[in-house]
Amino acid sequence: MVTGWKSTQSKLDKSISDVQQYWDARPCNVRHSARPVGSKEYFDDVEARKYFVEPHISAFAEFDRWRGKRVLEVGCGIGTDSISFARAGASVTAVDLSSESIRIARQRSEVMGVAHRITFLQANAEELTSVVEAGPYDLVYSFGVIHHTPHPEVALAQMRALAASGSILKLMIYHRRSWKVFWILALKERGRFWQADELIAKHSEAQTGCPVTFTYTRREARELVEHNGFTVKDLHVDHVFPYRIREYVEYRYVKEPYFRWMPEPLFRSFERRFGWHLLITAEAS
Repeated sequence: MVTGWKSTQSKLDKSISDVQQYWDARPCNVRHSARPVGSKEYFDDVEARKYFVEPHISAFAEFDRWRGKRVLEVGCGIGTDSISFARAGASVTAVDLSSESIRIARQRSEVMGVAHRITFLQANAEELTSVVEAGPYDLVYSFGVIHHTPHPEVALAQMRALAASGSILKLMIYHRRSWKVFWILALKERGRFWQADELIAKHSEAQTGCPVTFTYTRREARELVEHNGFTVKDLHVDHVFPYRIREYVEYRYVKEPYFRWMPEPLFRSFERRFGWHLLITAEAS
């Protein structure tokens, strides 16, 4: 049984409307550029910054692999990965709970010239089949999303309902035994480990106060996925954010002192053990 998400939700007791209000107020990555929101220059900046800070995304998503295929993206945010899939030649259905995120993502697809390849829908991940056109989809992709919904196992069951046997799931959820969790509890909150679930949710995103954030061990992640109709083919961790926040928000990249001395091979080894992102590739059973 996966215990992590159950214990967290019982303590947080937040609703889907709380989650929607949070992301409508500040869509993910919306401040990745200081240029006017909606301009091509703005969207170019957002993409460059996202993939610079999270370079593992491209290798995980394998954008070019899905040329001519049907991709369902659950939790598209303002559309960075949606655009990358469409640019590579996929037919994309992209959903998000946040109406503001969908508005920006749809505008982005028009500015970037790929609107004909993407259908954007506002949808709750726990109710996908009531909104999304029936599959099957060749790829169901969800990066950093279902750990923010009150019932992640319901969202996964909905994804499975839209996949055929043999369809691929690529899922990123947050890693419990990570540097980020240690940083939040030991450094940011000075050792208040007894409030771990609440504090991890509070500091999990750029804007504090995220209503729901679940984290998983590798075992819990595997169980969550496999109990909902998928067979895990690969599971690994990646991504440690090494930059000082005060400079980062000013679009400058200055590493924390404790990461500056690390040779790149050592840092990569650290990421693969204590990364914040649990990256799962699975196949629909």
